[in-house]
Amino acid sequence: MRDTGATGLRLTATRLRAGVWEGVLDGAAGEAPPAIEVVHLETPLSGVTLTPDADLPGRYAVRVPIPADLLSDGVQTFVVREAAGGATLASFAIVAGAPLDHDLRAEIDLLRAELDLLKKAFRRHCVETM
Repeated sequence: MRDTGATGLRLTATRLRAGVWEGVLDGAAGEAPPAIEVVHLETPLSGVTLTPDADLPGRYAVRVPIPADLLSDGVQTFVVREAAGGATLASFAIVAGAPLDHDLRAEIDLLRAELDLLKKAFRRHCVETM
C-alpha cells in the first residue's frame, strides 16, 4: 500500500483471481471516481474498473483484467498510477515460465555456495582466535 501524499489516495491489493487483479482504493474526494491507469511496459491496459463502496464514501473496488497476451515467461510487472499526475499507487508482478525456474535454481545454488564459503571462513576464524 502506498500513499500518494498530495492526493491522499491509498491502494491496497486484495487478490489476483481468474486473471483479474483486485484492490481497494481509499481517500478519494468528490463525487467522481479518481482517474487511475494500469500500465505494463508503459502501455495502458483497458478494462480497468472502479466501483464505489456504498457504505464508505471515498472508497472504490478496483478491478484490472490481465490480458492473456501479456503473460509470458519471466516476470511481468504492472504499475497502477494516477492518470493525471502519474503518482504510483501500487504495482504487482506475475511470474511464469520454465526459464524463471532455472534462474531461481541457479540463484539458490549460488547462495548455498556463498553460505558454505562463509561457514568455512567463520569456523577458521573461530579456531584461529582461540
